[in-house]
Amino acid sequence: MCGYNHESDGSVTPENITRQFDNAMKELDRVDFLKIYTSGSFLDECEVPSSVSKHILRTSADQGSRLLFESRPEYVTSSKLNVLKEIHGDVEVALGLESSNDRVLQYSINKGFTKADYESAAKTIKEEGLDLRTYVLLKPPFLTESEAIDDSIQTIRFAAELSDTISLNPVNVQKGTMVERLWRSWAYRPPWLWSVLEVLRSCEDVRRRIICDPTGGGKDRGAHNCGKCDEMILASIKAFSQSQDRSRLGFPDCECLDIWRSIRDLDGFVVGGIADLQRFFRDSR
Repeated sequence: MCGYNHESDGSVTPENITRQFDNAMKELDRVDFLKIYTSGSFLDECEVPSSVSKHILRTSADQGSRLLFESRPEYVTSSKLNVLKEIHGDVEVALGLESSNDRVLQYSINKGFTKADYESAAKTIKEEGLDLRTYVLLKPPFLTESEAIDDSIQTIRFAAELSDTISLNPVNVQKGTMVERLWRSWAYRPPWLWSVLEVLRSCEDVRRRIICDPTGGGKDRGAHNCGKCDEMILASIKAFSQSQDRSRLGFPDCECLDIWRSIRDLDGFVVGGIADLQRFFRDSR
C-alpha cells in the first residue's frame, strides 16, 4: 500500500540531503518540535547516513527543538540510541506497528516483522529513557470495515502498554500500489470517517495520547464519507488530536451514517457466512 518507493532516487547524495535539510530549517526559522519524515527508517544508514543523522541531531539540539523520527524495529539498538542521546536528549522515536495481529502484519500489510519484534524494540526505546510513538494502520487490504475497526482498537490497546503517543493512520490509496489496483477494481474502499470516529471513541479508556490526521481525508483516495459531513468530521478529529477532549469528536446527523452501519452489519453476516461454509466443507469430508 506504500507508494513512496516510486519517488526514490538513488542519485541523491548525503550532501544533497544535508543541504535540503539546512534550506528547510532556514525557511522554518526556529521550531519547538521537529519531525523528520523519511517514510522509512532514520536509524538505517542505507537510508540516512550517519553523517546526515548526526547533523540533523546537532542542529535540532542547538535550536532546542524536540526531535521525532521513525524507524523499523530491526534498526533500534541500545548502541544506536546511546549515540544519538549523546548528541540530543529530547528525542521521540516512532515505530510503525500498524497491527498487533501477526496474520494481518504478514498477509494484509507485508510488514516484514512481527508483533514480538515491535515489542522488543519498544522496550529498548523505553529502557533508554526515550519517548515512543506508535503508528496504527486503519483498514489495510483484505479486511472488512468491521474487522478493520476491531483490529485498530485491539492494536491501540496493545500499543498503549509501552507508547507515550499513538497515531491512528487511515489507509490512503497511493499510486503504483496493489491497493490502488484493488481500488480501481472496486475491490477496496478506504475507511469511512465514521470508522475513524468509532476507533477514537472506543478507546476512551486508553490513558495515552492518541492523535489522527487522515492523509487525503475527505477525498476518494483517503478516509471519507458521503462528502456532506466529511469536513465537519475532519475538523472534529483535528480538534480532538490537539486537545485530547473526546467531546470535540463530532457525530453529525447525516444520512450516510445509516449506510455505514448497514455495511458493518453486512460485513458481520458475510464473514459469519464464510466461516459457516468453511466448517460445513471441513465436517463433510
